[in-house]
Amino acid sequence: MLTGEYQHNMDQKGRVTVPSKFREDLGDKFYVCRGLDGCLFLLSQSQWDSLVEKVAAIPLAQGKGIQRYFFSGAAEVEPDKQGRILIPQNLRDHAGLTRDVTVIGAAVRAEIWDTARWAAYNESQTDEAIEASMNLLDF
Repeated sequence: MLTGEYQHNMDQKGRVTVPSKFREDLGDKFYVCRGLDGCLFLLSQSQWDSLVEKVAAIPLAQGKGIQRYFFSGAAEVEPDKQGRILIPQNLRDHAGLTRDVTVIGAAVRAEIWDTARWAAYNESQTDEAIEASMNLLDF
């Protein structure tokens, strides 16, 4: 399970360190793609395969938007010896990544956020919104 929050710097080449704890769960090769709320998703091979399978099951007329969103800019990545992955420019642009990034665990995936955007997202969350989500879980 991917949990925790880690602060890193993206270098000038667009490389970001993925925490070693996350690399253990994500595997030797994994996928980076557009995420929701202005972040990037990191998905293990099995999570990626599951996403592909679920999206492929949607009729084309209804699923073409989500197919384009997730797959058109996605990249298979492999961490280097320092645990860094190269984020393609199109994905850096999508997430507004410049230098300071936050890598978080979100149970079955990791997310990469611009640190300022992550802080703003957290400030926007209300107790009521979290409570409503918890009610969906009967928690």
